Amino acid sequence: YPPGGSTTALSRMVGDKLSEAFGRNVIIDNRPGGNTMTGADAVAKALPDGYTVLLGGNSQVILSLLMKPPFDVWRDFAPVTILAKTNYILVVNPSLPAKNLQEFIAYAKARPGQLNVASVASGSSQHLMGELFNILAGVKMQHVPYKGGQQGIIDLIGGTVQASFSNAINVIPQIKGGKLKGLAITGDKRLEVLPQLPTFTESGLPGLVLRNWYAIAAPANPPKTVVDKLSAATQKISAMPDVRAAISRQGLDSFTAGATEMAQIRKEDMAITGKLIKAANIKSLE
Repeated sequence: YPPGGSTTALSRMVGDKLSEAFGRNVIIDNRPGGNTMTGADAVAKALPDGYTVLLGGNSQVILSLLMKPPFDVWRDFAPVTILAKTNYILVVNPSLPAKNLQEFIAYAKARPGQLNVASVASGSSQHLMGELFNILAGVKMQHVPYKGGQQGIIDLIGGTVQASFSNAINVIPQIKGGKLKGLAITGDKRLEVLPQLPTFTESGLPGLVLRNWYAIAAPANPPKTVVDKLSAATQKISAMPDVRAAISRQGLDSFTAGATEMAQIRKEDMAITGKLIKAANIKSLE
């Protein structure tokens, strides 16, 4: 992703702690493009020595179901650690008269094809969220892909697009500041930092259950000692009180999993997302 988004914030937080732990500089190298494929492919082709790793979300899982990436998510990446997880908030431009989710659905139904919904890229989890919402809510919004989340948020505030399904961390300040209107959040509970924001289930649309997690992966077939060392260090960092507090303030949920558990979660999410795609009859997002 380009600099400035949720992945950058988390990577700098963890990178600084890793620098302290290992006594080495950890360089954050943003590689935007291709709906995360540019950066992920660079890591897939890197030496599996532990010096180059990927910090991303569940994008590679979704890409493997909806597109044809230049890598194999199972063959080319070794799980290391899940650091946190997050849910998606449906945010809209404040000029829209809808005060809640059901009012927004009614507003969109009355304007088929007239509302634009931003995402970070075609084939992204945000794109998938928009397609699922169209089907479950019985509306038709036009998808507008961006190269990363920040430009989409800027255009949403400016009114070029009317809605977006965004990672919580990217829009909490704008919701609090009144620049965006939050209508509902995925997941089974409200955010501590936005207690007034209801879940989709509370708002009468329980089918939107897609989640996102932030994880570290290494190029395939690294030495076990390398994975063990990285996994132990990053799990320790994510459990630190100051890191957990910072994660919570940004709308993320502290959630730590080692390499084995991460592999299982990745497998489970592949199955869950595959069922959603099948239920929504989405063939491809290329």
